[in-house]
Amino acid sequence: MADEDYDMDGGYEEEPLDPEPEEGAEIEEENNNDEGPDPILGDNVDKQEEVPVDRPRKTSKYMTKYERARILGTRALQISMNAPVMVELEGETDPLEIAMKELRERKIPFTIRRYLPDGSYEDWGVNELIVEDSWKRQVGGD
Repeated sequence: MADEDYDMDGGYEEEPLDPEPEEGAEIEEENNNDEGPDPILGDNVDKQEEVPVDRPRKTSKYMTKYERARILGTRALQISMNAPVMVELEGETDPLEIAMKELRERKIPFTIRRYLPDGSYEDWGVNELIVEDSWKRQVGGD
């Protein structure tokens, strides 16, 4: 096959920018008035945010080792990318050490969402959970 068999411009120069509406088709106009629900917020535009009901929690008040690892890793990443530090630094420069210090002082502003088998969930603040340091148990700490 020779090069002259192909049209090299691809036909982009003569195509219209917007397709023309067909005859008799209704053209949608942008509606700037506030009729109908907001496409992002839905029908709850004027309503206050729902306050969670304080019901007895089903899950443990102890932070799991998986939650602890994820919290420390996420917070250390934030600190390494110049997020504000929530504790006083005493010479610490390692982001993971700073994150551990924030966790010990319960200053990490995260919420842990625990999903339950029925599809519902519970939200726990990091400051609400009891954190056990595994390294203290290994060394024989408190």
